[in-house]
Amino acid sequence: MIDAFDAIRGQDAAVTALRRVVAQERIASAYLFEGPSGVGKEQAALALARAVIGEKAWPRIRSGAHPDVRIYRPRDEGHRNIRVEFLREEVLRHAEYAPFEGKNAFLIFPEADVSFPEIHPEAGNALLKTLEEPKAGVTFVLLAERPQRLLPTIRSRSQPLRFQRLDGSVVEAILMEHGIDEETAVIATALSGGRADKALWLAEEERAQQLFELAMRVDEVTADHRPDALVDVADELAKQEDLRAALEGLGAYYADLARAALGVPDEALAFRHEAGPIRRRGEKLGARRAAARVELLTTIFEDLDANANKGTAMDSLIFRLRTAR
Repeated sequence: MIDAFDAIRGQDAAVTALRRVVAQERIASAYLFEGPSGVGKEQAALALARAVIGEKAWPRIRSGAHPDVRIYRPRDEGHRNIRVEFLREEVLRHAEYAPFEGKNAFLIFPEADVSFPEIHPEAGNALLKTLEEPKAGVTFVLLAERPQRLLPTIRSRSQPLRFQRLDGSVVEAILMEHGIDEETAVIATALSGGRADKALWLAEEERAQQLFELAMRVDEVTADHRPDALVDVADELAKQEDLRAALEGLGAYYADLARAALGVPDEALAFRHEAGPIRRRGEKLGARRAAARVELLTTIFEDLDANANKGTAMDSLIFRLRTAR
């Protein structure tokens, strides 16, 4: 017998909970799937619909053609939040008459924290009224990377289910299945933060290799202390297509140096394809200094989120990396 949840990897706790509610026929009126993007939340929402509605409906569910399974993504323009007019005229009107073919219908909202942010509460408040008076057989599934951005009342009306970052072995296996060569898969996995979507993006156009080389260059320059090189590498960081990815990659590199300095085996290093250089540099830098740089890199995101000037922020970062102890 086909299990709709078998294809979901690395989310044992969430899958176990979903299997249980399906077996007990106790489907809630609203769920909040919390966790990073690219870890299987949307896949799990579709699997829930598949398990409840039935295997025969799966081809249409998968293709988006089933009337009882609708996916509503954020709009493309502006702040991307769903307009209250669209919610009332399209979404809630559909929910009022659903289900159409069976006993259950599922309305799925990827990036619900973008569609219904607390700072633009109109649509969220309209949705809340429906969640407070749920219709039998209709389930709302909200997927959120940052659930705290939703209205507290929406969170309280939804059953939470936590999705974790994926283990590196799972991400690497997904990349290999997509035809990514082993070295690129290793680097992209190390830089992905446990997210398959990010790993696949990094594997394209040599992004992973470029970010790894940038991390090594930043480390080399901050060790060298040449003022002109420090200015150049700070400028290079500020001009990155995805600055957050570059900084997260730098943090992953220093975390690996800390592991190497502590003597972990080569196969336990994130960048195991360069285990020799990583180990030599880690032993020279030392675990304490490498860890201090990882901690420093976690704080830089606060400056960026506060809309700090990228150039100024990167100048400051390079100086602090040079002096981090």
